[in-house]
Amino acid sequence: MTDLSTFNHEKSKASRLTNFARENGIKYFMVSFTDLMGAQRAKVVPAQAIADMERDGAGFAGFATWLDLTPAHPDMLAVPDPSAAVQLPWKKEVAWVPARCIMNDEDLSQAPRNVLSRLVAQAADLGLDVKTGVEPEFFLLTPEGQALFDGKDCSVKPCYDQQVVLRCFDMMAELTDYMLEMGWEPYQCDHEDANGQYEMNWKFDSAMKTADKHSFFKFMLRAISEKYGMRATFMPKPIMGMTGNGCHAHISVWDIASGKNAFADDSKELRLSDSGRHFLGGIMKHASALAAICNPTVNSYKRINAPRTSSGATWAPNSVTWTGNNRTHMVRVPGPGRFELRLPDGAVNPYLLQAVIIAAGLSGLKSKADPGKRWDIDMYAEGHIVKDAPKLPLNLLDAIRVFDADSELKEAMGTEFSNAYIKLKTKEWDTYSAHLSQWERDNTLDI
Repeated sequence: MTDLSTFNHEKSKASRLTNFARENGIKYFMVSFTDLMGAQRAKVVPAQAIADMERDGAGFAGFATWLDLTPAHPDMLAVPDPSAAVQLPWKKEVAWVPARCIMNDEDLSQAPRNVLSRLVAQAADLGLDVKTGVEPEFFLLTPEGQALFDGKDCSVKPCYDQQVVLRCFDMMAELTDYMLEMGWEPYQCDHEDANGQYEMNWKFDSAMKTADKHSFFKFMLRAISEKYGMRATFMPKPIMGMTGNGCHAHISVWDIASGKNAFADDSKELRLSDSGRHFLGGIMKHASALAAICNPTVNSYKRINAPRTSSGATWAPNSVTWTGNNRTHMVRVPGPGRFELRLPDGAVNPYLLQAVIIAAGLSGLKSKADPGKRWDIDMYAEGHIVKDAPKLPLNLLDAIRVFDADSELKEAMGTEFSNAYIKLKTKEWDTYSAHLSQWERDNTLDI
């Protein structure tokens, strides 16, 4: 736990957010946090009151969100982080600012951004800065979410279809302009492998900054797509038979003192250093447990354990394997000094994604973990010849159980967080199991 001494020290200083508001014409702040289920919560605070919130925090009833709290708990205070404030490019009188969640004058250990903050600090204590880039995929649907927004987008191989991209160009260009304005350095957007599916990319950054950008991107995309009469969804598998929404993460670790990529070594296999291999070894060691975080919904397991899609491939893993520049494995090493984790899907919590990567990777560094055999085969066509690779969980309940059994990873993520997460996710599974589906009626009504 961390006390509030650093925040109390700020009482004697001018409010950074008040100055931010004055300099940028901000009238309102959205003080925001992300709960355990990935839902984004906020209070709207007038600029005239933001100094008090910066000092004392905005009060929330934690039980009313997806946190493991009761109505009897005291207020949870969301203390905004001035260094992460973002002026909404499409509504410039408003700023979004992520918050540190506090209860009883201490960090709320289960709050996702707090989990990540603690792990970033642990890496920094080792002289390391974990940097990541994410590749969020999403579908554009009609407002009710029942059909693709672009009914003409119906080819068997729609990936990179330039004609389809042109039809949603205005929305994509507006989003890209905003990312350019915010200094994110976006470098591409494209139509992905499924009809109605897209991806937007921006430059990698330190883990906390990437998590904040990822969180804000989801908020911004939904807001702008609504403006154009679209509904954007990151749901892992919104349309059966089509490729699901992934959220691949590119990972590298940098030495803080020298500013050099600690994963890069031209003399090593795939130009990945020994520390890079150990970090990767931690990811591989804990991979099945990672699924509970990286694939956090019932629907997630319709993506990572999917049959062949209409395009011919799922682009998602089902086994714990790694390779070079080959997209059919859970991890690939596409270039020197970094690797890509292809396990996470669109439902992943932006903060927990970064946290679990660091937790597993630091575990690997500590134990000098070996990532195991490198496979350079097409896992979709030849995966049957890999006999000893662990399989990823088949459903959310299996994933929860594997995570619960991984005491090392649970401790690294924090005992309070892990217990709360397991409790809420088990309730989610129980709710799903209690649901009577039309499939059950169609197939068992007359048995």
